Amino acid sequence: MDEDIQVLLDHKIPPATLSLDKKIVPVPNPQGGDYLCAFLDAATNKCLVYGFRPFECQLYPFLLSLRQKKVYLTVDLNCPYAKEKLNSQEFKDYVEYLSDFLNAPAQVELLKENPHLLAAYEDVLDVIELNPPDEA
Repeated sequence: MDEDIQVLLDHKIPPATLSLDKKIVPVPNPQGGDYLCAFLDAATNKCLVYGFRPFECQLYPFLLSLRQKKVYLTVDLNCPYAKEKLNSQEFKDYVEYLSDFLNAPAQVELLKENPHLLAAYEDVLDVIELNPPDEA
């Protein structure tokens, strides 16, 4: 969302952390293996933008996945917290809350206006199918 990008720029976050299609560009993990979020301070393991983080970051470990013109709420199973809570009532209640929130007309419109929020994520678990924006 353009507002999120402007907030990041206002807080002196380098524009190189965002791709042309408004996605956060991961950075190589200096210890090898997977990539890291560009907003993670690896030395302190703290988020540099927590107080003004973009929508995708607020949603994490949940992600909005697009597959064959269908939109799914998915969860990143690389997140230890998500793996631990996956079968808990707390997790199920939060999925229901997110489903209601993301299927509300205002949020469907938000996704329609910001298609970059939808991606074809791998290594995620589909949690629930959402109402797709008209142009997904």
